[in-house]
Amino acid sequence: QVQLVESGGGLVQAGGSLRLSCAASGSISRLNRMGWYRQVLGKQRELVASITSTSTTNYADSAKGRFTISRDNPKNTVALEMNSLKPEDTAVYYCNAANYFGAEYWGQGTQVTVSS
Repeated sequence: QVQLVESGGGLVQAGGSLRLSCAASGSISRLNRMGWYRQVLGKQRELVASITSTSTTNYADSAKGRFTISRDNPKNTVALEMNSLKPEDTAVYYCNAANYFGAEYWGQGTQVTVSS
């Protein structure tokens, strides 16, 4: 099992920045991809950004140019730096991790609210 604990959400004005962090613990030796998803009430959870153990990144179109995902493999953490935030970025953000066998794990979620 893998446990994921997120931190860093909150309230910010449009145009501002936030940094989300996620720490993984447990059976982490076989983690491949880590990333961030977000979900608005009533809508499907969507990928924001992901990064593999070899630092290959993938971003949603809405995140490109504004968000940066990074990973510290020795510390088993993944972070999401979010700049130029917009009200439409308001959502619950979830940390996600997947191992090489296809198992996926989720954090409890952290609220990000961007006011206009």
